[in-house]
Amino acid sequence: MSGVERIGDGPRSVIVVGAGIVGLSTAWFLQEHGVQVDVVDRGGIAAGASWGNAGWIAPGLTIPLNEPSVLRYGLRSLVNPAAPLHIPAGVDPGLWAFLARFAANCRWSSWTRAVRANLPLNDECIEAFEALTAGGVDAPLVRAPITAAFRTPRQAEGLLRELRRLGEAGQRVEHGTLSGARLAEHVPLASGALQAGVRIDGQRYVDPGRFVHALGEAVMARGATVHAFEVSGVRGDGGRVTVRSPHGTTLSADAVVLATGAWLPRLASRWGVRVPLRAGRGYSFTVPVDRPVPGPIYLPDVRVACTPYQGALRVAGTMEFRDPDAPLVPARLEAIIASVRPLLEGVRWAERTDEWVGPRPVTSDGRPLIGAVREPGIYVAGGHGMWGLAHGPVTGRLLAEQIVTGKQPDALREFDPLR
Repeated sequence: MSGVERIGDGPRSVIVVGAGIVGLSTAWFLQEHGVQVDVVDRGGIAAGASWGNAGWIAPGLTIPLNEPSVLRYGLRSLVNPAAPLHIPAGVDPGLWAFLARFAANCRWSSWTRAVRANLPLNDECIEAFEALTAGGVDAPLVRAPITAAFRTPRQAEGLLRELRRLGEAGQRVEHGTLSGARLAEHVPLASGALQAGVRIDGQRYVDPGRFVHALGEAVMARGATVHAFEVSGVRGDGGRVTVRSPHGTTLSADAVVLATGAWLPRLASRWGVRVPLRAGRGYSFTVPVDRPVPGPIYLPDVRVACTPYQGALRVAGTMEFRDPDAPLVPARLEAIIASVRPLLEGVRWAERTDEWVGPRPVTSDGRPLIGAVREPGIYVAGGHGMWGLAHGPVTGRLLAEQIVTGKQPDALREFDPLR
């Protein structure tokens, strides 16, 4: 443990429920304040959305989902089973209620509010990762631009408009346009179908599974215990908070952080958290490639992200609104491959491995849920959508500050879970 002096009368012990990037980052920064931490997760470290995502630390591309054009795109996707956005047919009143609230927030005022709320997280997200690696998290943080590639310059103009709109809201993004040999230099796998590109500078990426496992090992080396059981209930009682499993296992501490990703409503709804949250499941797999890949590739037209991964290429895509515990749907992987195959060459699609699906927690208003709830000593952290990896460490640092000081940082006001 760091040995940093304790601030005031803050909690001496905290249980963090959830061993993904958000929960483990919160645990690590609590340890920086001298707090004793226990971590609980039913599946172990990085068992949810933290393992198989694209691994981008990309403040320049944290574009909120609730852009007005997404609503029009979503309506078209309902009749296309191969679309990157997939909503299974069937009667799920909770899902349709969520989608109605999400649609109501697909307007520029809500989108701009989410962009501005994200500004402090974006400003500090890379620094928070660097604090972890400097403090003993043994996993590399790789600096590289992200190259968005398009069939035509006209398609590229769509992303350029988004970047200009981000700039108008306060999020400055260093970027430049690419074509011809310059595009091929950044995307050696580009087929002849890709004719234009946008280079997003100043970004980072990681091997997400390796990074989160290294973070878990660092948290344990600093004195935390990781417990493998499902938490079915949380109870506050006389200044202590207790978590329990369905089989009667209990742990108690001065405070509890619920960082359970797409499963957050199962524990948090009874404590006054009313912002709808659903699992927007993403898929990924790994494929061998015939040429080295110098950095991440973004294919906005088909909503696919590609990242150098262990000498191969991780391909990630799809936003599928389905139960977080539902099994992988092979047709979603085939849809990703069909959409990307004409755009990239030198990819051995038939040799893919590491097929994966993970639930990303998506809120109806595009802003995560971070902070205290109605019951003293209980906090939540989740709902980051596609940007949970990028914003996990800075979320953990800010929430740890709130827990030990009792004061909500200004950067967390827009993410109040009781809004």
